[in-house]
Amino acid sequence: MNDFFSNLDWNDIGMAGLDTLSMLGASLLFTVLLGLPLGVLLFLTSKRQLLEHSVFYGVLSVVVNVLRSLPFIILLIVMIPLTVRLIGTSLGVAGAIPPLVVAATPFFARLVETALREVDRGVVEAMQASGATIRQIVMWALLPEALPGIIAAVTVTAITLVSCTAMSGVVGGGGLGDLAVRFGYQRFRTDVMIVTVTLLLILVQLLQMVGDKLVHRFSRA
Repeated sequence: MNDFFSNLDWNDIGMAGLDTLSMLGASLLFTVLLGLPLGVLLFLTSKRQLLEHSVFYGVLSVVVNVLRSLPFIILLIVMIPLTVRLIGTSLGVAGAIPPLVVAATPFFARLVETALREVDRGVVEAMQASGATIRQIVMWALLPEALPGIIAAVTVTAITLVSCTAMSGVVGGGGLGDLAVRFGYQRFRTDVMIVTVTLLLILVQLLQMVGDKLVHRFSRA
C-alpha cells in the first residue's frame, strides 16, 4: 500500500485542497450576491407577477439561458481576456473565480426563480392588501417563505461549483482539479488521481449533508 501511494506529496495535496476551498467560497459568495437579485428579478417580471413585463423577461431569460448552456470549459477559454483585465491573470485561484461566477450565477438565478414560484400567492396577496410595497413583499414575504428552497439552491450550486473548480485545472486554475490533471493524468500517477477524486467526493458529500440539515432546519413542516 505504501508503494502504491509513493507518488503522493501531502503538502501539495493540502495546498490544493485549500485552493479548492478558496475558489469555492469566493465564487459561491459572489454567485449568491449576484444570482439572488437576478432570480428575484426574473420572478417579478414573469407572467402574472408583480412587475410583469414580457419583453424584459424574455430578453433577460434568453441571456440567462445562453450563459447556462455554455460548457464551462469553453467559458473558461472565452473569458481569458476579460479575466486578465479584471484580475490581472487567468491562472491560479484568482483567475478561476470570474468564470466560475459567470457560469454559476444564471444557474443559481433560475433555481431562485423556481423556489419563489413555490411560495403561496395568498401570502403575497395578503401583503398587497395591507399596502406593502414591492420591496417589503420581497423582503418580508417572498424570500422568507422561499428560504428552504433557496438554501437547497445554494447547496446544488455549491456542488456544481466543486465540479467546475476541478475542471478549471485544465487551464491551470489551481486546486485539486489542477493537481489531478497535471500530476495524476498527465504523469500517469494513479494514486494522485484516486486521492484527489476521493477528496472531491468527500467535499461534495459534506456540502450535501450541511445543505440538507439547513433545509430541514428552516422548513416550516
